[in-house]
This record gives sequence, structure tokens and C-alpha cells, in this order.
Amino acid sequence: MSEKIRKHVIFSGRVQGVGFRWHSKNYARSVGLTGWVQNLYDGTVEMEVQGTEEKIDGLIAYMGRRTYVEIENIDAKTIPLEPHEMDFVEKGW
Repeated sequence: MSEKIRKHVIFSGRVQGVGFRWHSKNYARSVGLTGWVQNLYDGTVEMEVQGTEEKIDGLIAYMGRRTYVEIENIDAKTIPLEPHEMDFVEKGW
């Protein structure tokens, strides 16, 4: 069994107004990832996601294949786990 990790990710490009948060939430929930996703005022999308590295990589790859989404840059770093988190949610507006 793979070890859980948590990543903080900033997506830039055409990532707002294209269903990015909704699709990422649904995909994450379907594979058992936890965390959150939100739009930022500078046009980027911020995400914290927790699970195995393989599932997180799968989520990022899935989002890159979505219609209308054009990811130009991904800034990701590993951060400490949130041990009591139980769901993946959309935050913000």
C-alpha cells in the first residue's frame, strides 16, 4: 500500500470558469482523495489534496485532459498531512 502525502498545488492558465473545481472535486471523491480546491483572485486555482501520490498524479492528469481547461503551469509542493480530513470540498466563490 502506498503512503499518503499531501500537496499544495497552484494551477495557472485557463482554469477558472471551465468547471475546474467541480470536476476536480468529483474526481477526487471518486478515488478517495481528501482536501479542497478554490479559485484565487489572480485567475489561478489553488488546491490542497491528500492521498497516495499515484492518485494525486491521476487527478492532475485528469484535469489536464478536461475540455476547455488549459493548464499552463503547475506549482506543487509537499506539505504536512491533515490527519482528520474526511472529504474533498470546493471553497470560496
